[in-house]
Amino acid sequence: MSSSSLQDRLGLRWPLLQAPMAGAQASALALAVSGAGALGALPCALLAPDALRRELAVMAASGRPYNVNWFCHAPPVPDAAREAVWRAALKPYFDELGLDVDAVPAGPGRAPFSAEAAETMAEFKPPVLSFHYGLPAPALLARVKSWGAFVLSSATTVPEALWLEEHGADAIIAQGLEAGGHRGHFLSDDLSEQMGTFALLPQVVQAVKLPVIAAGGIASADGVRAARALGAAGVQVGTAYLCADEALTTPAHRAALQSEAARHTVITNLVTGRPARGIVNRVMRELGPMSDAPSAFPLATAAMAYLRAQAEKQGRLDFTHFWSGQNASGCRAAPAADITRALAAGWD
Repeated sequence: MSSSSLQDRLGLRWPLLQAPMAGAQASALALAVSGAGALGALPCALLAPDALRRELAVMAASGRPYNVNWFCHAPPVPDAAREAVWRAALKPYFDELGLDVDAVPAGPGRAPFSAEAAETMAEFKPPVLSFHYGLPAPALLARVKSWGAFVLSSATTVPEALWLEEHGADAIIAQGLEAGGHRGHFLSDDLSEQMGTFALLPQVVQAVKLPVIAAGGIASADGVRAARALGAAGVQVGTAYLCADEALTTPAHRAALQSEAARHTVITNLVTGRPARGIVNRVMRELGPMSDAPSAFPLATAAMAYLRAQAEKQGRLDFTHFWSGQNASGCRAAPAADITRALAAGWD
């Protein structure tokens, strides 16, 4: 499928996709991007059922193309021994803040795509669904495709791209190592197998017959142009939208993205238990950034989210994570439509 075919299939002016960014956006950003002629995305992993239905209703009522994004990880079995190791690693920080590490409440998890989620989706029939960590079970995928949804999923290696092609994806997002937020790997946890966008992209393009969407480190029209030259049928951009007027990014996060701090990002599992890229903070420097201590994804979130929230009440950002890709140079305070048009100039 050529890029023009991808545009026609999705009803877009440009094959430019806004990356779903849970916690940093809701439907307002997605609608602004879709309204400008690209594909906005609604991240769903953190949405409670009522909020999910409200957001989907807003997206569907717009009449614009949009993407609904889900994780499809297998929920872990809680492990008391592993959680004890995690809390022991964090205890000095809890003590420093005068907190009881054994009084951590349940934290925000990340819900995987499920039969219940598919039931809700079927009410609205979103035109595009994207997945992180592979694809949902065959029966769920068949349900999604039964209403004509176009299915995307992230691949971080060539074997993952081939797996997605074999198991029913309609297009592949080649997520390079530069990308902010959670890594989409699902066949191997070996981070040494991960590669940068412009090394991964041409290899995936050569290996599969599906359209390939480049993601990671692209923050300007020149980056879009380079991805197209390497065979991308489209481009997905996340970090450059984090300072958009419609984003929910906090003032502190916006300030970090527009400072020298954004030049130093790392892949860390300290926030949720699974590798994700963000700006270095104190706890990443002192414990990791990659550690054997955290509980399995997303169970590690509870203790870290509580520690972060309590520290922020004391005016401290030592434990606050600011997701960011390696290239935050495109971050600017502007309407998302303006950011979209500036990026799309690289496709035109």
